[in-house]
Amino acid sequence: MRPIYREEPCKTALNRTAGMPFRWTLNPYMGCVHRCTYCYVRAYEKRADRPADDRYGRSIRVKTNVATVLRHELQRRSWRHETVAIGAATDPYQPAEGSYKLSRACIEALTAARNPFGIITRGPLVIRDVDLLQEASRRAAVAVNVSVPTLDATVWRRTEPGTAPPAQRLRAIRALSDAGVRVNLAIAPILPGISDRPEQLEAVVEAARDAGAAAVWANLLHLRPGTREHFLSELARDWPELLGHYRQLYRAGAYLSDAAQAPTLRRVAELRRAIDFTGRHGTPIEPPPAPQQLQLFAEMALTAAVA
Repeated sequence: MRPIYREEPCKTALNRTAGMPFRWTLNPYMGCVHRCTYCYVRAYEKRADRPADDRYGRSIRVKTNVATVLRHELQRRSWRHETVAIGAATDPYQPAEGSYKLSRACIEALTAARNPFGIITRGPLVIRDVDLLQEASRRAAVAVNVSVPTLDATVWRRTEPGTAPPAQRLRAIRALSDAGVRVNLAIAPILPGISDRPEQLEAVVEAARDAGAAAVWANLLHLRPGTREHFLSELARDWPELLGHYRQLYRAGAYLSDAAQAPTLRRVAELRRAIDFTGRHGTPIEPPPAPQQLQLFAEMALTAAVA
């Protein structure tokens, strides 16, 4: 079934959040054709009384005037040129961007204003804008975060049905890195019992190093109402033997306990050190500040973004 695109203007472009590393988010689209089974946005769709099941991602809102609104907001005297996170509530480089070019227009506005920003995406289409990202990087702090949760073909096909293959995303990382744009790889989310085996994690970290990523960070799956029901229904179909295990793991709520998360996150940190993870000039580069908070930040930003 092809998605329906709804061209609707927006009243605001920037969405404010609080208590996290970034205070502002920007989403040129709402809804996402990637339809990842674990997507945390499903929880917010459910809260807004919108479909969080298989229907999610079938209707995409296109904010046709978002770049114009953004330019006005960046010109306000009260604007302090704070970092803007692009893609907290939906992928800014999903296929619609190929036609509408709204993400590029927004980046043009941020570049003209010399405003720092970060991008979160699974879309290789980001390399179309490498020229603009180079210019933006010369004017302000810019980082692209490309999500590659796994290189396992079976896991990818079952959990990220609408996304580009991991190999394409790694090629995008290489292109951005070669162009001098800071690009990080996110192993997020890691799925317990599905994509957390040591050899799976090692493969992703090695691939990130080989592609030229500046850093790797990771998060584990969390399941809020809306996301939980959909993910578990997909799990029952694809990995029925793990259904009981997941119900036990997440019996106390949406998040794994610190004790349950620690071994996997520690393993990623050990791999990052062991695999000679270095920067463009041979100097070790640490992960971005508080990377484990980025996905939580994105969730909080959604409270404003999807309302």
